Amino acid sequence: MITKKYKLQILIGLGILIVAASLRFVNLNSWPVFADEAIYIRWAQVMKAESTLRFLPLSDGKQPLFMWVMIPFLKVFSDPLIAGRVVSGISGVMGVVGVGLLAYLLSKNINRALVASGIYAVVPFSVLFSRMAMVDSMLVMFIVWGLAFFIISIEYKRWDFSMLSGFAFGFAWLTKSPAMFSLVLLPSIFFLYKWQWKNLGYLVTVWSIAFGMYNILRLGPEFHMIALRNLDYVWPLSEIIKHPLDPLKPHLVDTWNFFWYLLTPVGLILSLIGIKKNKIVALWWIIPVFIQAAIAKGFTARYLLFTTPFAVLLINKYNKILLALIIVPAIIIDGLIIFRPESVPLPRNERAGYLEEWTAGQGIKEVSEKIIQMSKAGPVLVGSEGFFGTPFSALEMYLNKVPNVRVIGVGVWIDSVSDKLTNALSDNQVVLVVNSDRLHIDDYAKHNLTLLASYPKALKTNGTQDKLFLFKVNE
Repeated sequence: MITKKYKLQILIGLGILIVAASLRFVNLNSWPVFADEAIYIRWAQVMKAESTLRFLPLSDGKQPLFMWVMIPFLKVFSDPLIAGRVVSGISGVMGVVGVGLLAYLLSKNINRALVASGIYAVVPFSVLFSRMAMVDSMLVMFIVWGLAFFIISIEYKRWDFSMLSGFAFGFAWLTKSPAMFSLVLLPSIFFLYKWQWKNLGYLVTVWSIAFGMYNILRLGPEFHMIALRNLDYVWPLSEIIKHPLDPLKPHLVDTWNFFWYLLTPVGLILSLIGIKKNKIVALWWIIPVFIQAAIAKGFTARYLLFTTPFAVLLINKYNKILLALIIVPAIIIDGLIIFRPESVPLPRNERAGYLEEWTAGQGIKEVSEKIIQMSKAGPVLVGSEGFFGTPFSALEMYLNKVPNVRVIGVGVWIDSVSDKLTNALSDNQVVLVVNSDRLHIDDYAKHNLTLLASYPKALKTNGTQDKLFLFKVNE
């Protein structure tokens, strides 16, 4: 018989799932397409159309699982951006469930599990990146479920769960390289239980399956590019030794800002307080943060998303007031994320990348709709700033199914109209799409350009505002 207490817990659990799903699926087009989103979705479209290119992301050193999963969603949703973001949203909801399961396995307390899953469901760190078509939300999902399965395998002596853990970590590794942090940290779980040699067997099972799954990528012709491209993102050891505090020190400052804004101030402080009581969980948060801060050339909040569940699990000193001080600010920020992106309080570099600069894709969907209308009168050649990301890949993404439209890149410093465009005027309508900060032409008429439309990006702190321009190229 289910008691009133358990009925209430079930209702709370269902409520958390409903809130988690609502925060991740409502108004998914509120944020402009981001450069990396456009690249991933475009890859998925190409892979869907041509089966021989199913390992296409390897050409840029990226694992392809996220794009593989996205392919069937492209058949369901007419808007490719929504298709990609739905995949992340589903991963985000499953991540919420996984955090709750982990909290229960570590505490054996259903209430603590509900609190942990509830906090993770609403913290802006989780919500923001679960609403973007990027791989990080899927990485979190596989890591938390992989760890949960591993704990079950040790606690209940279950080889089948060690295999499930191996599959989960294998999928995580097929999603993004930081999954390796989790595989390296996995032996730390042994300290939570009395040692038995069988535990080592469970660990070897997980490692073997995960390693075997990752090596599926060797079937792709450019598997070596993963290692090569990783060098573009991290400093080699020889360089780190020369300047051990650079970039470590500035990146740790960035890390503080990321968690202060996106985990909420009270959430961050309670996570730090919880380190002393939960040292093993703390390792899963602190070690990846410090290593990435020490070696990363570029550093953004989403690189740390896979550590956020462990920061949440460290929050164990709470009461109704403290929970309110986490959840209420989080819900307010979530509302801004969903309905007023330009008002979201974000660290400076995050706001710049997602809302203010060339990587932010305001107006690209509208430009694509105008080009589709133009194509009804004849073929259109679209000259795009750049050769990847925004606007180039995003234009290809939206114009994918339009047969008489072709998108070509014309460089990132636009001070004249490319011959590629002027030479095509005899049998094409020709347009140029460029961000204002990349455009270095003052007299449009002198270069035979007619401005058809402009779309402003978010206002910068200095009061300036970049725009996306759509020009018609004239004879």
